[in-house]
Amino acid sequence: MALWLQFKRPTCRIAEFNVLAEQLRTIMSKPKLIAIDHDVYHASHVGRLPDGRQFFLTEPFIPAVGGNKGREFVALYLFDKHGHFLEARIDDLGTRAELDKQHARVTFEQRLAELGPVEYGRTELQPFEVERFGTTFGLVSRPPEDDEDDDDWWVEVQPGNYMAFHEPWDGGAYDT
Repeated sequence: MALWLQFKRPTCRIAEFNVLAEQLRTIMSKPKLIAIDHDVYHASHVGRLPDGRQFFLTEPFIPAVGGNKGREFVALYLFDKHGHFLEARIDDLGTRAELDKQHARVTFEQRLAELGPVEYGRTELQPFEVERFGTTFGLVSRPPEDDEDDDDWWVEVQPGNYMAFHEPWDGGAYDT
């Protein structure tokens, strides 16, 4: 008997194989950590604490669109030295139209002071999401939206989507 006749015919249909291949591609490209390089714009308050923990202090927002008055927040995200998410401290500052800028600045400075001494610089952080005030906050992973080869994973700072990261995940840069 010919050698090729000794093998069983594969039981997996092509359609099943394609589904499995797509699931594998999606799992493999989802980021475990993303790098954020310190800058003077949205990443001006990223870095490390003396004990090695990493932090990201930022000002997320819900846009004022249509009948929605929008909201402003201060968010302090803490991570262990390996970038694993530990804690979110989020302050609701109220609607965008009625924002007390002095109160917002004081709240931001208080959150920064809670950290003690900091060293600003590059961070490598785990995507995460938490619910507060009926809103999703965090470095939120967004899978590809369709089957296009050029549609990739993104990680967005939410709410507000004012920083968006894509591969290479260790690049440190973001889109606004």
